[in-house]
Amino acid sequence: MDEGLTIAEVSAATGLTAHTLRYYERAGLLEPPQRGGNGHRRYTSGDLHRIRLLTRLRDTGMSIADVRRYFELVRAGEGTAAERRRLLTEHRAGVAARIAQLQADLALIDYKIESYEDIEKRYAAVARPSTVSSPV
Repeated sequence: MDEGLTIAEVSAATGLTAHTLRYYERAGLLEPPQRGGNGHRRYTSGDLHRIRLLTRLRDTGMSIADVRRYFELVRAGEGTAAERRRLLTEHRAGVAARIAQLQADLALIDYKIESYEDIEKRYAAVARPSTVSSPV
């Protein structure tokens, strides 16, 4: 009996399509997984961990070339820890800069929303008929 996860199970667990998983293998981002007796891919929990890390790195904007380099360094062993740390430190700086920009963008959007709420309140006050009764 084959052990490990099928490509469909990994796809369901990660949100990646089978096509994307195969592409990541061809691109050198993932090691080809073991094959079951039927020749189908069988992914281990370690494979799933690497796929999740790869997905996070890509989601945060790391280039395919840098992801490939990172995993090459991982495969090369602990002697590459300093270079891996440098690569991740540089990537982190870029992510932090994008977050800061997004926070500034969000602040501007919040300001505009508040401005429109103020305009709506002023407009509603002017457009509302007076409730004060006039003397007859």
